[in-house]
Amino acid sequence: MIDVKGLTKHYGKNRGIDDITFSIPEGQIVGFLGPNGAGKTTTMNIITGYLSADAGTVTIAGNDILEKPLEAKRHIGYLPEQPPLYLGMTVEEYLDFVYELKGVRSPSQREHIGTVCDMAGLRDVYGRVIGHLSKGYKQRVGLAQAMIGDPDVLILDEPTVGLDPRQIVEIRNVIKKMGKSRTIILSTHILPEVSAVCERVLVISQGVIVADDKPENLAGSVGGERTLLVRVAGPKSNVLSLLRGQDGVQSVDEIGEMESGSHDFILECQPNIDIRKPMFMALAKAGYPLLMLRPQNASLEDIFLRLTEEGKQPGKSGKQSAGEGEGA
Repeated sequence: MIDVKGLTKHYGKNRGIDDITFSIPEGQIVGFLGPNGAGKTTTMNIITGYLSADAGTVTIAGNDILEKPLEAKRHIGYLPEQPPLYLGMTVEEYLDFVYELKGVRSPSQREHIGTVCDMAGLRDVYGRVIGHLSKGYKQRVGLAQAMIGDPDVLILDEPTVGLDPRQIVEIRNVIKKMGKSRTIILSTHILPEVSAVCERVLVISQGVIVADDKPENLAGSVGGERTLLVRVAGPKSNVLSLLRGQDGVQSVDEIGEMESGSHDFILECQPNIDIRKPMFMALAKAGYPLLMLRPQNASLEDIFLRLTEEGKQPGKSGKQSAGEGEGA
């Protein structure tokens, strides 16, 4: 549905994005994650045809955004970070305006807009002036305008920024409902957003993609270590010595005595080496019962910080930092 190849954009001598490449199939919700200034908004503006790239191509449903812009844009609904609302209009007037502006081909304008309002949860405020609505409802109106025309692709730039916790949950639920029949790119730097909504995560840092995976799989793709929490019954010094002597164990730190006669330890292990069976056998042979063994997966926050650490760009070292002269 979305095919992005080699997107590059510079602002004078400063790099905005460099060789951004990814594909998104139909019906997938993808989080586009990165710190402010990483290149998210530049990438999304190029995908929607709002901004031109120095190099690279974007294809939406088989249509090149530059060669066939009208055909490509008919498949796109876009919610920028600041929703393009006319605050003096009612919700009804505004959605009618957007319908006409987009040149929507629908048998019934009223039926189409009614369906959009139901999805966005706007029926109760349909006749109200947009400027009098809460920020959460204004964001819903922004989502509704993106859905006018029933696009295959929704591109949402920071859709929950500035909302209170209840409004955030409401907007997330709307996005998940929309994602059942659409391809969605959700740009954000809010980490819980990704875990709550997205099936896949693209992480951008300093203008380059540094990770592309499911949220639950990212822990295995960064840093290289595998962390295990173990609880062993036995003399602390003896157990510590035995654990440190296992092949594949990089470091062992003692946490403390959580149960009488047993101790908890954190093990940092080499990647791609499963130490669990040999460790169990060694402890059993020594007569030290293994009472607990649990992986300590890195949180999404930990992964994000490690991936976007300043100057850390796998395969892209030595390039100038993005974000200077670039808005997001």
